[in-house]
Amino acid sequence: MVVYIDLIFLTNLLIDWVLLFLTAWMQKKKPKWWRMIISSIIGALYVVMMFVPELTFLYTFLIKFTLSLFMIWTAFGFHSLQAFTKTIGTFYVVNFVAAGGVLGVHYMLQSSADLFNGILFTTTGGVSFELQVGFWFVFITFFAVLLVFKGVQSSKRKTEQMSVFFGDIIVEIGGVEVTCTGLVDTGNQLTDPLTRTPVTVMEASLWESHLPPSWKGRISEVSADTLIMELEEEFIWQDRLRLIPYRGINKGTSFMLALKPDSVKVMMNGTCYTPRRTLIGLDGGKLSSEGKYQAIIHPEYVQEPAVVKTTAGQTEKPLNVV
Repeated sequence: MVVYIDLIFLTNLLIDWVLLFLTAWMQKKKPKWWRMIISSIIGALYVVMMFVPELTFLYTFLIKFTLSLFMIWTAFGFHSLQAFTKTIGTFYVVNFVAAGGVLGVHYMLQSSADLFNGILFTTTGGVSFELQVGFWFVFITFFAVLLVFKGVQSSKRKTEQMSVFFGDIIVEIGGVEVTCTGLVDTGNQLTDPLTRTPVTVMEASLWESHLPPSWKGRISEVSADTLIMELEEEFIWQDRLRLIPYRGINKGTSFMLALKPDSVKVMMNGTCYTPRRTLIGLDGGKLSSEGKYQAIIHPEYVQEPAVVKTTAGQTEKPLNVV
């Protein structure tokens, strides 16, 4: 028998990429394409190793499960244990559904002669099949897969419901433009107490290369007024700095660093919003543990859109969006 290793590698590379793509689609994730390719290569190389007799010890349950964790980590990264566990569950559900579908179609397309070729008659008059799976295993696994699939689909519906509150925010400061995904939080009432200017909060890491080096990694640890007092080097955006007082949950009044931008655009559901009065607050941590958004958009930013295209190709001003 002749085995073409290159064809086996390429076939499994494509299969693994499709499985990872479907996992990302169900989780509404957008991983980097090169991470997906590297993860697929890892999976394809593992299949090729089965032709090396010295590596047969790798084909155990523990090694296979560990490899799947490594593939998921390579493709999607690790943002939180909850998100990572959910992605692993989705990945296995996609694999089980794909394997079951392939097996079902295989038997459906087989002729009666092919089916009987897979049946073995024992000397005692019994009948057995090449594929032997215990009844209780099938019973328990069947309902377990259904429960996992129901949970994943329920999570997917919740994600789709939340997607109407996501938008792309484009901020320009001194010729520097930063774009990220933002969540419109109707409960966000953070404003500058003097000018009543609404404040949108963004992760400071998005502006890290343009902020003073002494602020790196300290925005979440040191108070904002202390950072400004320690500012010695010439900061090109110094005249744009603002201190915004706010009260956190179960905390006293604190100050947040904010920047006065030149312009802000919010793209949401095909509509472009251009708020006139804006401030960008800087948060030193992660706003989303799963990395779904990097900004919390003030609801006043999406009140009056700039231009909305209708089906007739004309423009009109719709009702306010809250």
